[in-house]
Amino acid sequence: MDEIVVIDLFGEEFRFKPDNQVENPERVAQYLKKYIKEAEGAFQNKTLGKNKIAILLLAAMNLSKDFHELKVQHTELEKEMDKKITFLIKKIDKGIE
Repeated sequence: MDEIVVIDLFGEEFRFKPDNQVENPERVAQYLKKYIKEAEGAFQNKTLGKNKIAILLLAAMNLSKDFHELKVQHTELEKEMDKKITFLIKKIDKGIE
């Protein structure tokens, strides 16, 4: 994948060349922009000279929180699926006997 992704943050363009493992790099960039826009909203009533670092840090923290929650949900789902698979295997084994 030789695609270059361009993302505009705070009026500046940043260019990235994603690795081959990223299926839809444009969507990933849009996701980041969404989190940054939400973080900017938290600073809406502040001075015009918003602290870009604080906005980026808040966006990163929110993104990390959401990622962590998804990892926990995924782990719980894996455990539940493992229980169900184990149960079904035992039923199959009993039926074969």
